[in-house]
Amino acid sequence: MKQKLSVVISMILCFCMLAGSGVSVKAAPAQLTSLTFDLDYYYNTYPDLQTAFGYDYNRLYRHYLDSGLAEGRSGSAEFNCLAYRNNYPDLQASFGEDYRAYCIHYETYGKAEGRSASGDGAAPVTAAQPASTLIGSYATAYSTKASRATNISLAASRINGIVIQPQESFSFSQTILPRTAANGYVEAPMIVNKKYVPGIGGGICQVSSTLYAAMLSAGLPATERHPHSLKVTYMPEGMDATISGNTLDLKFTNIFAEPIRIQAVADQGTLTVSLYRQ
Repeated sequence: MKQKLSVVISMILCFCMLAGSGVSVKAAPAQLTSLTFDLDYYYNTYPDLQTAFGYDYNRLYRHYLDSGLAEGRSGSAEFNCLAYRNNYPDLQASFGEDYRAYCIHYETYGKAEGRSASGDGAAPVTAAQPASTLIGSYATAYSTKASRATNISLAASRINGIVIQPQESFSFSQTILPRTAANGYVEAPMIVNKKYVPGIGGGICQVSSTLYAAMLSAGLPATERHPHSLKVTYMPEGMDATISGNTLDLKFTNIFAEPIRIQAVADQGTLTVSLYRQ
């Protein structure tokens, strides 16, 4: 009897200590609701994401948070984060570039307040800030554990932010600099004469191919483009663009009346290249 009573008292004391310790388990951040992220809408609206990720909620949702919000992609039929931000200076002052905060505000308060979150995300034209309109975008997946990931990230960083003026020409090969160890490139598999061989800079063609797919999406023709001698796994056939030394390049001329800006982001296994008219 004494032994049982001792066990009961011990259990009570344990419970009291845990209850009074102040230790709590933090809950994981809640998923956005369908007001700001609708899987079917996001999947059906952006064919490039269908190719890169398939009908996979986790991958599409992660792309939306990491890239889509900032690129001006709509997460649902009624919500575009950049449009919501640009429509309301009070929200800009509160949230700045915290795009998820805009989503949560719309879900919690904005919709009930009658605020509008529809549009293409282009900023209103002002003297201080010209409009920027997304005209083409494409995303591909890569393994972050492979050596080629270093070259993908480096090449993407070198074309990111490049602005091409009207009638000005762009050369991918020249922009990313020679593929040498001195320029930061590492050895990784590359296709040469229908064979995979090790070489400095292997993987850069995924960046040029993703850019080419974004160009196709934007209606921007290439003045030079060459397919690989083998089918690549990250891109549908006919949409790749190989680069080789100073002989094979991806080039285009800005045919629009406004400058074009390239945005390229390689993050957590997703490479996204977008083109904007400024």
